[in-house]
Amino acid sequence: MSFETSTSIIELGILGIIVISTILLLSLRSHFKHVEALNLTEKYRNWKWGSPTEARTKYPELDIFRVSLSLRIYGMMIALVLMIFAFSWTTYDEKLDVSGLLGSISDEIEMETPRTAEPPPPPPPPPPPAVQVIATDLPDVVTKIFEDQSISEETSIEPPVILKKETAAAPPPPPPPPPPMAEHEREIFKVVEEAPTFPGCEDIDVKAERQICAETKMLEFIYSKIQYPPIARENGVEGTVYIRFVVERNGSISNIEIVRDVGAGCGAEASRVVELMPKWNPGKQRGTPVRVMFTLPVKFDLQ
Repeated sequence: MSFETSTSIIELGILGIIVISTILLLSLRSHFKHVEALNLTEKYRNWKWGSPTEARTKYPELDIFRVSLSLRIYGMMIALVLMIFAFSWTTYDEKLDVSGLLGSISDEIEMETPRTAEPPPPPPPPPPPAVQVIATDLPDVVTKIFEDQSISEETSIEPPVILKKETAAAPPPPPPPPPPMAEHEREIFKVVEEAPTFPGCEDIDVKAERQICAETKMLEFIYSKIQYPPIARENGVEGTVYIRFVVERNGSISNIEIVRDVGAGCGAEASRVVELMPKWNPGKQRGTPVRVMFTLPVKFDLQ
């Protein structure tokens, strides 16, 4: 069984206890002042007490110990009520209304068509061979002399010479692979298939609802951590600061820079809050986490 009490109920309860205690004390004080006005000395001058225990109090009407048990019970009841109030006191964080700022984020993010490698154009076809016509006289007549190649029993035939094939040299080893690129040298994307999101909405399956939830969580985080600079408040400086940063492949934030500042310390304060952000869900291109640039507008309003 749970019992929750708000701050207003506790304040009313404490006020009621104070009022009741004050009325009780004033009533006791008034009663004893009334009894004190009586001539108790003359009343008990020749009073005969039934036992010595009865005579331990000089004036029974002014004996405060007669109501000590009632006062003790009343004090225990007050302590019990205060203890119940203390254990059931529940406070809730103030919920920030960022619904009016959700539409400004997607409009301010820089969009760029992703770069894709285009195949090189095919080479031009070779020119047709030129036909050269040479004017000549009649063709020369070549006289061929036929040799007798008949074989007889007296013809000696030499065996063919077999040439030994030389062993081919082993091919050289392949060159070593290039070293992996450093994290800061990898390409930074501005538009990816799956954009990076603020953590806290991973259990939502619908992409559009998950994006709205992530933007709401991010704005609640920003406006719960941000502190309006005193100089800007004193001089009435308002406006929107644009912060650009890179969401790394592991979700961390890097390369924070102020794109546009309204002055009076607003840009530095927005940059400080961005540095406090937890790790994001990284953006993905073709299923692989990549570095993504993100531009975030932070609005400063004195209202």
